[in-house]
Amino acid sequence: MDLLAHLDAYVAAVDEASFSRAAERLGIAQPLLSRRIKTLEEHFEGQLFDRSRRQVAATELGLLLLPYAREVLDRAQRLRHVARSARQSAVRAVGVPADCGPDALARIIRAGAEHGTTFGVRELPPEEREAGLADASLAYALVRVPPENAGLRVPLGLASAPPDAPGGGRSAVPGERPRTRRHAVHLEDLRPRRGGGTRPGRVAAVPVLAMAEEHVPYARDRLRRAVARAGLPEAMVRSAGPTATALAETLAGQAMLLCAEPFARRHGARWAPLADASLHRGYDVRAAHRDRGPAQVPPWLVGLLAAAVGAATGEPAVAAAESAGEDAPSRLAARG
Repeated sequence: MDLLAHLDAYVAAVDEASFSRAAERLGIAQPLLSRRIKTLEEHFEGQLFDRSRRQVAATELGLLLLPYAREVLDRAQRLRHVARSARQSAVRAVGVPADCGPDALARIIRAGAEHGTTFGVRELPPEEREAGLADASLAYALVRVPPENAGLRVPLGLASAPPDAPGGGRSAVPGERPRTRRHAVHLEDLRPRRGGGTRPGRVAAVPVLAMAEEHVPYARDRLRRAVARAGLPEAMVRSAGPTATALAETLAGQAMLLCAEPFARRHGARWAPLADASLHRGYDVRAAHRDRGPAQVPPWLVGLLAAAVGAATGEPAVAAAESAGEDAPSRLAARG
């Protein structure tokens, strides 16, 4: 027996002095309310209402138990209130990549407060975000997945020094003049070119720095294979290390940084997208597993996290590549 529901029916019937009005107040059918009161009378082994009169009236037993029933219902209501307040005041951690903008993360925190949830944003590398969901130390997280299978796709490109910075005269592609319009970069265009320079035969290659967000097995393998197909030296692509140092090298014209466009623009770097869509980032927004399986992710949170990483929602990488007019090899590469 659901004692609270049955006590609710009993107290409402006393207050309204009518089974029909009590049922209307509780939003249930009158036969259901009558059955609940009958079950409660069987439980207490006594009549709670005198049904011999036209108007519903409580018996002596019914009046005796009434204040205790009200107290039980009041305590249950307070218990629900305390539980709701505890849920709302508990900080729910959200795992995000380290290159999200502070303003975008602030919008997530504010939106959480508007929806009655206190969010704490934690910048973590990909493997730690997945581990946090597994042990429930994170409530939600952006999880790296191949871009062709992702709900959120983030185009990656190469950031380089702006033209007006010292050493910033070179474009993202060696040997090309700076352009104001963004042109897709093919990795083979980064091969050191023959021609002038201090050493006969070749111009020194500018290293490409890969951030920690690319250090997931499938992304690392794809990048390594793409570098080999493009005929680039393996050592030309290396780990970026600390973000501040990588940015300093990039802005000084000593390196190019593999990153998303919002991150490059936020720090004043020039950016050109990679033509190979299979190297782009893919994300899914996931919730931690609870006793009954994974919780649902609020749609408004998905949209805010997509904006934080500069993602295009609902656009598979293959479709994006085809709409951009890429050739067959690039479309096959986008499929992995």
